[in-house]
Amino acid sequence: MPDQEKKHDLFDFMSQISVEMASEYNRIQKRATEDPGTAGDQGEENWAALLRDWLPPTYQIVTKGRIISHEGKTSPQIDVLVLKSSYPKKLLDKKVYLAAGVAAAFECKVTLKASHITEAIENCVEIKNLFPARKGSPYKELHSPIVYGLLAHSHNWKGKKSTPLENIENKLLEKDQKFVDHPRKALDLVCVADLAAWVLFKMTFYGPKQSKDWERMAPIYGTLGSASTGYIEHSKNSLNQESHFTPVGTFISYLSKSLAWENHEYRSLADYYRITYISGSGQGTSMRRWSADIYSDDIRTKVENGMLSNGAPWDEWSICFP
Repeated sequence: MPDQEKKHDLFDFMSQISVEMASEYNRIQKRATEDPGTAGDQGEENWAALLRDWLPPTYQIVTKGRIISHEGKTSPQIDVLVLKSSYPKKLLDKKVYLAAGVAAAFECKVTLKASHITEAIENCVEIKNLFPARKGSPYKELHSPIVYGLLAHSHNWKGKKSTPLENIENKLLEKDQKFVDHPRKALDLVCVADLAAWVLFKMTFYGPKQSKDWERMAPIYGTLGSASTGYIEHSKNSLNQESHFTPVGTFISYLSKSLAWENHEYRSLADYYRITYISGSGQGTSMRRWSADIYSDDIRTKVENGMLSNGAPWDEWSICFP
């Protein structure tokens, strides 16, 4: 990343958020053992305030609610929800939110534990099952219309020999393999404000129709003819970015891009965050390969015949969706 990009004001803003979140964590922890419920509520409000400050004002941010599907099925209680601008004003305080009006939802923890990752992935699958599967392009068939993530101020792996990055990554991969039966149902992101962020990466089939050098590429991408998924870890360990990286920068940039896929008016700002590089650099985890039956027959045929673009911005037929 060029030096001038590191000096952009956005990096200062992200650092300020990180300092504020750390201060709030220390404050909340002083009383957490006395009243864990209130501590959790305060943590949720911190993240809700961040979203109100950084998402476009057309989104409504609410706390503690459930999502109801078009069939009347309801989700577990969710800590923070991001509602679309079209959401009916009359229903904003009803605490049961119409699925079609929810753009994103988050579980919030003050101190992340391994069990929280398991719960978040299980809840994510249950919640994304409330939304009908979409057809028409690789993007639509690989993605749910809702973004679902896990947010935490800090984590409980603080010993000298602890390996929090590896612990979180391993738990993510293990529970994804166990509970997620389609790429669209995977947990989209994890952000630990004082450690790192993990964002979901999806790649459509990269085969002989996309690469003249397929014999060399095949062992990397496989030959299943469908898709691969994995998580990109963004941390200070990635490419020596200690001086400017913040996990909340990754969170804001990735969330903005994810929301902009569904909300076209948001794309110019999401692109701005991308080119200023507030997400920092990342490194990939192990990739999970999926069989061809994750696609509808029509899309599978088109994908296998190479009807893809090579990563063109905002193209639903792109090879990859980071």
